[in-house]
Amino acid sequence: MKVMVIVKAGKASEAGEMPSEKLLTEMGKYNEELVKAGVMLAGEGLQASSKGARVRFSGRERTVIDGPFAETKELIAGFWMWKVKSLEEAIAWVKKCPNPHDEPCELEIRPVFSADDFGPEFTPELREQEANLRAQSAGLGEIRFEQKPELRLAGEQQRYTMETRQNIPKQWCSFALKNGTVPGQKDRVSYGVCFNNGADCSFDYLSAVELKADAPTLAGFRSLTVPARRYAVFTVDKNVTLLPQTLEKIWTEWKPDCGLNVAHAPCVEHYAADFDPAGQGGIEIWIPLEA
Repeated sequence: MKVMVIVKAGKASEAGEMPSEKLLTEMGKYNEELVKAGVMLAGEGLQASSKGARVRFSGRERTVIDGPFAETKELIAGFWMWKVKSLEEAIAWVKKCPNPHDEPCELEIRPVFSADDFGPEFTPELREQEANLRAQSAGLGEIRFEQKPELRLAGEQQRYTMETRQNIPKQWCSFALKNGTVPGQKDRVSYGVCFNNGADCSFDYLSAVELKADAPTLAGFRSLTVPARRYAVFTVDKNVTLLPQTLEKIWTEWKPDCGLNVAHAPCVEHYAADFDPAGQGGIEIWIPLEA
């Protein structure tokens, strides 16, 4: 779960007083612990309310109110965004926090809504809209959602770990010499398929082309049938050498908070017929979704 930890304002923070070197040092060590534990997603301190403003809504009217604001104890002086297993874990971490002020203060913990919290009113269409916005916010560009037909593929297959995955381009160099000569090959479009993921993050990777419906079983090639399903389709405009970074961002930044149920199924890279390994674009990444 994600939580926001809210640091309430105090007299010193509202007066614009900066924290001491001692407190900055203690907070730096605390934040290091949060990062090393994989808890901290973001964290910022906020300037005094005298440098801010509020906008009050009343029907169609909007009224701007300049700071400072009187109710100091209800104001926010800073925040963290954390990823934790439970509220109890968040409380345990907050108890370790140095006191942000030289006076009694409170840190408030608030769970962040997930897509499932909104119930059936958050329709599949709205979920996909939200997932698209999150992709754009992460710098992944606009995505689309498509139902893809079954793919019958044939090519070369190897198993990789996170340490050996940099050797995948060598596999493509080998298979590229055979592209266009595979018996029953449908076209020049090629596919990279990641599947059979292990608990140790190992996986099988297939460099392949699509076969015609009536193509026979091929000797000397590994075959794989990818069932028909719905995908989130990412267009990759960068050079193919930057593909690993794009995949990393999809899985670590977009997937955890996208609000969609990503399927435990093959992830597909689609390389257009005119794909130029030395150039830009021509690549799509298909992330499988649950029905």
